[in-house]
Amino acid sequence: MNAVPNPHRGEAALPLGDRTLTLRPSFGALCAAEEELGPLFALVERASRGELRLHEMASLFWHCLTERDGCDREALGEAVLALGLAAAAVPLRALLHQILRGRE
Repeated sequence: MNAVPNPHRGEAALPLGDRTLTLRPSFGALCAAEEELGPLFALVERASRGELRLHEMASLFWHCLTERDGCDREALGEAVLALGLAAAAVPLRALLHQILRGRE
């Protein structure tokens, strides 16, 4: 699970211990996230106001994982917490960019 994310596909890297997980905001992933979290535009608005909750960030990451081999939601949430909000904001920003602007 150490594949290098491809920014041309809208992918972002999320460090998880000694591994790097790849996040890809595919149509299916974003639809699943929207089912759980509500409208994506509202999610982006909350994020822009600094009101995105930790569980929302972890849920978005969960749905955008390209592979879940050996990773469950609890481990992902703990990894985000261990990483810290400032560092987790990097892949979050990449995903939100893709949601708003699409692939360029």
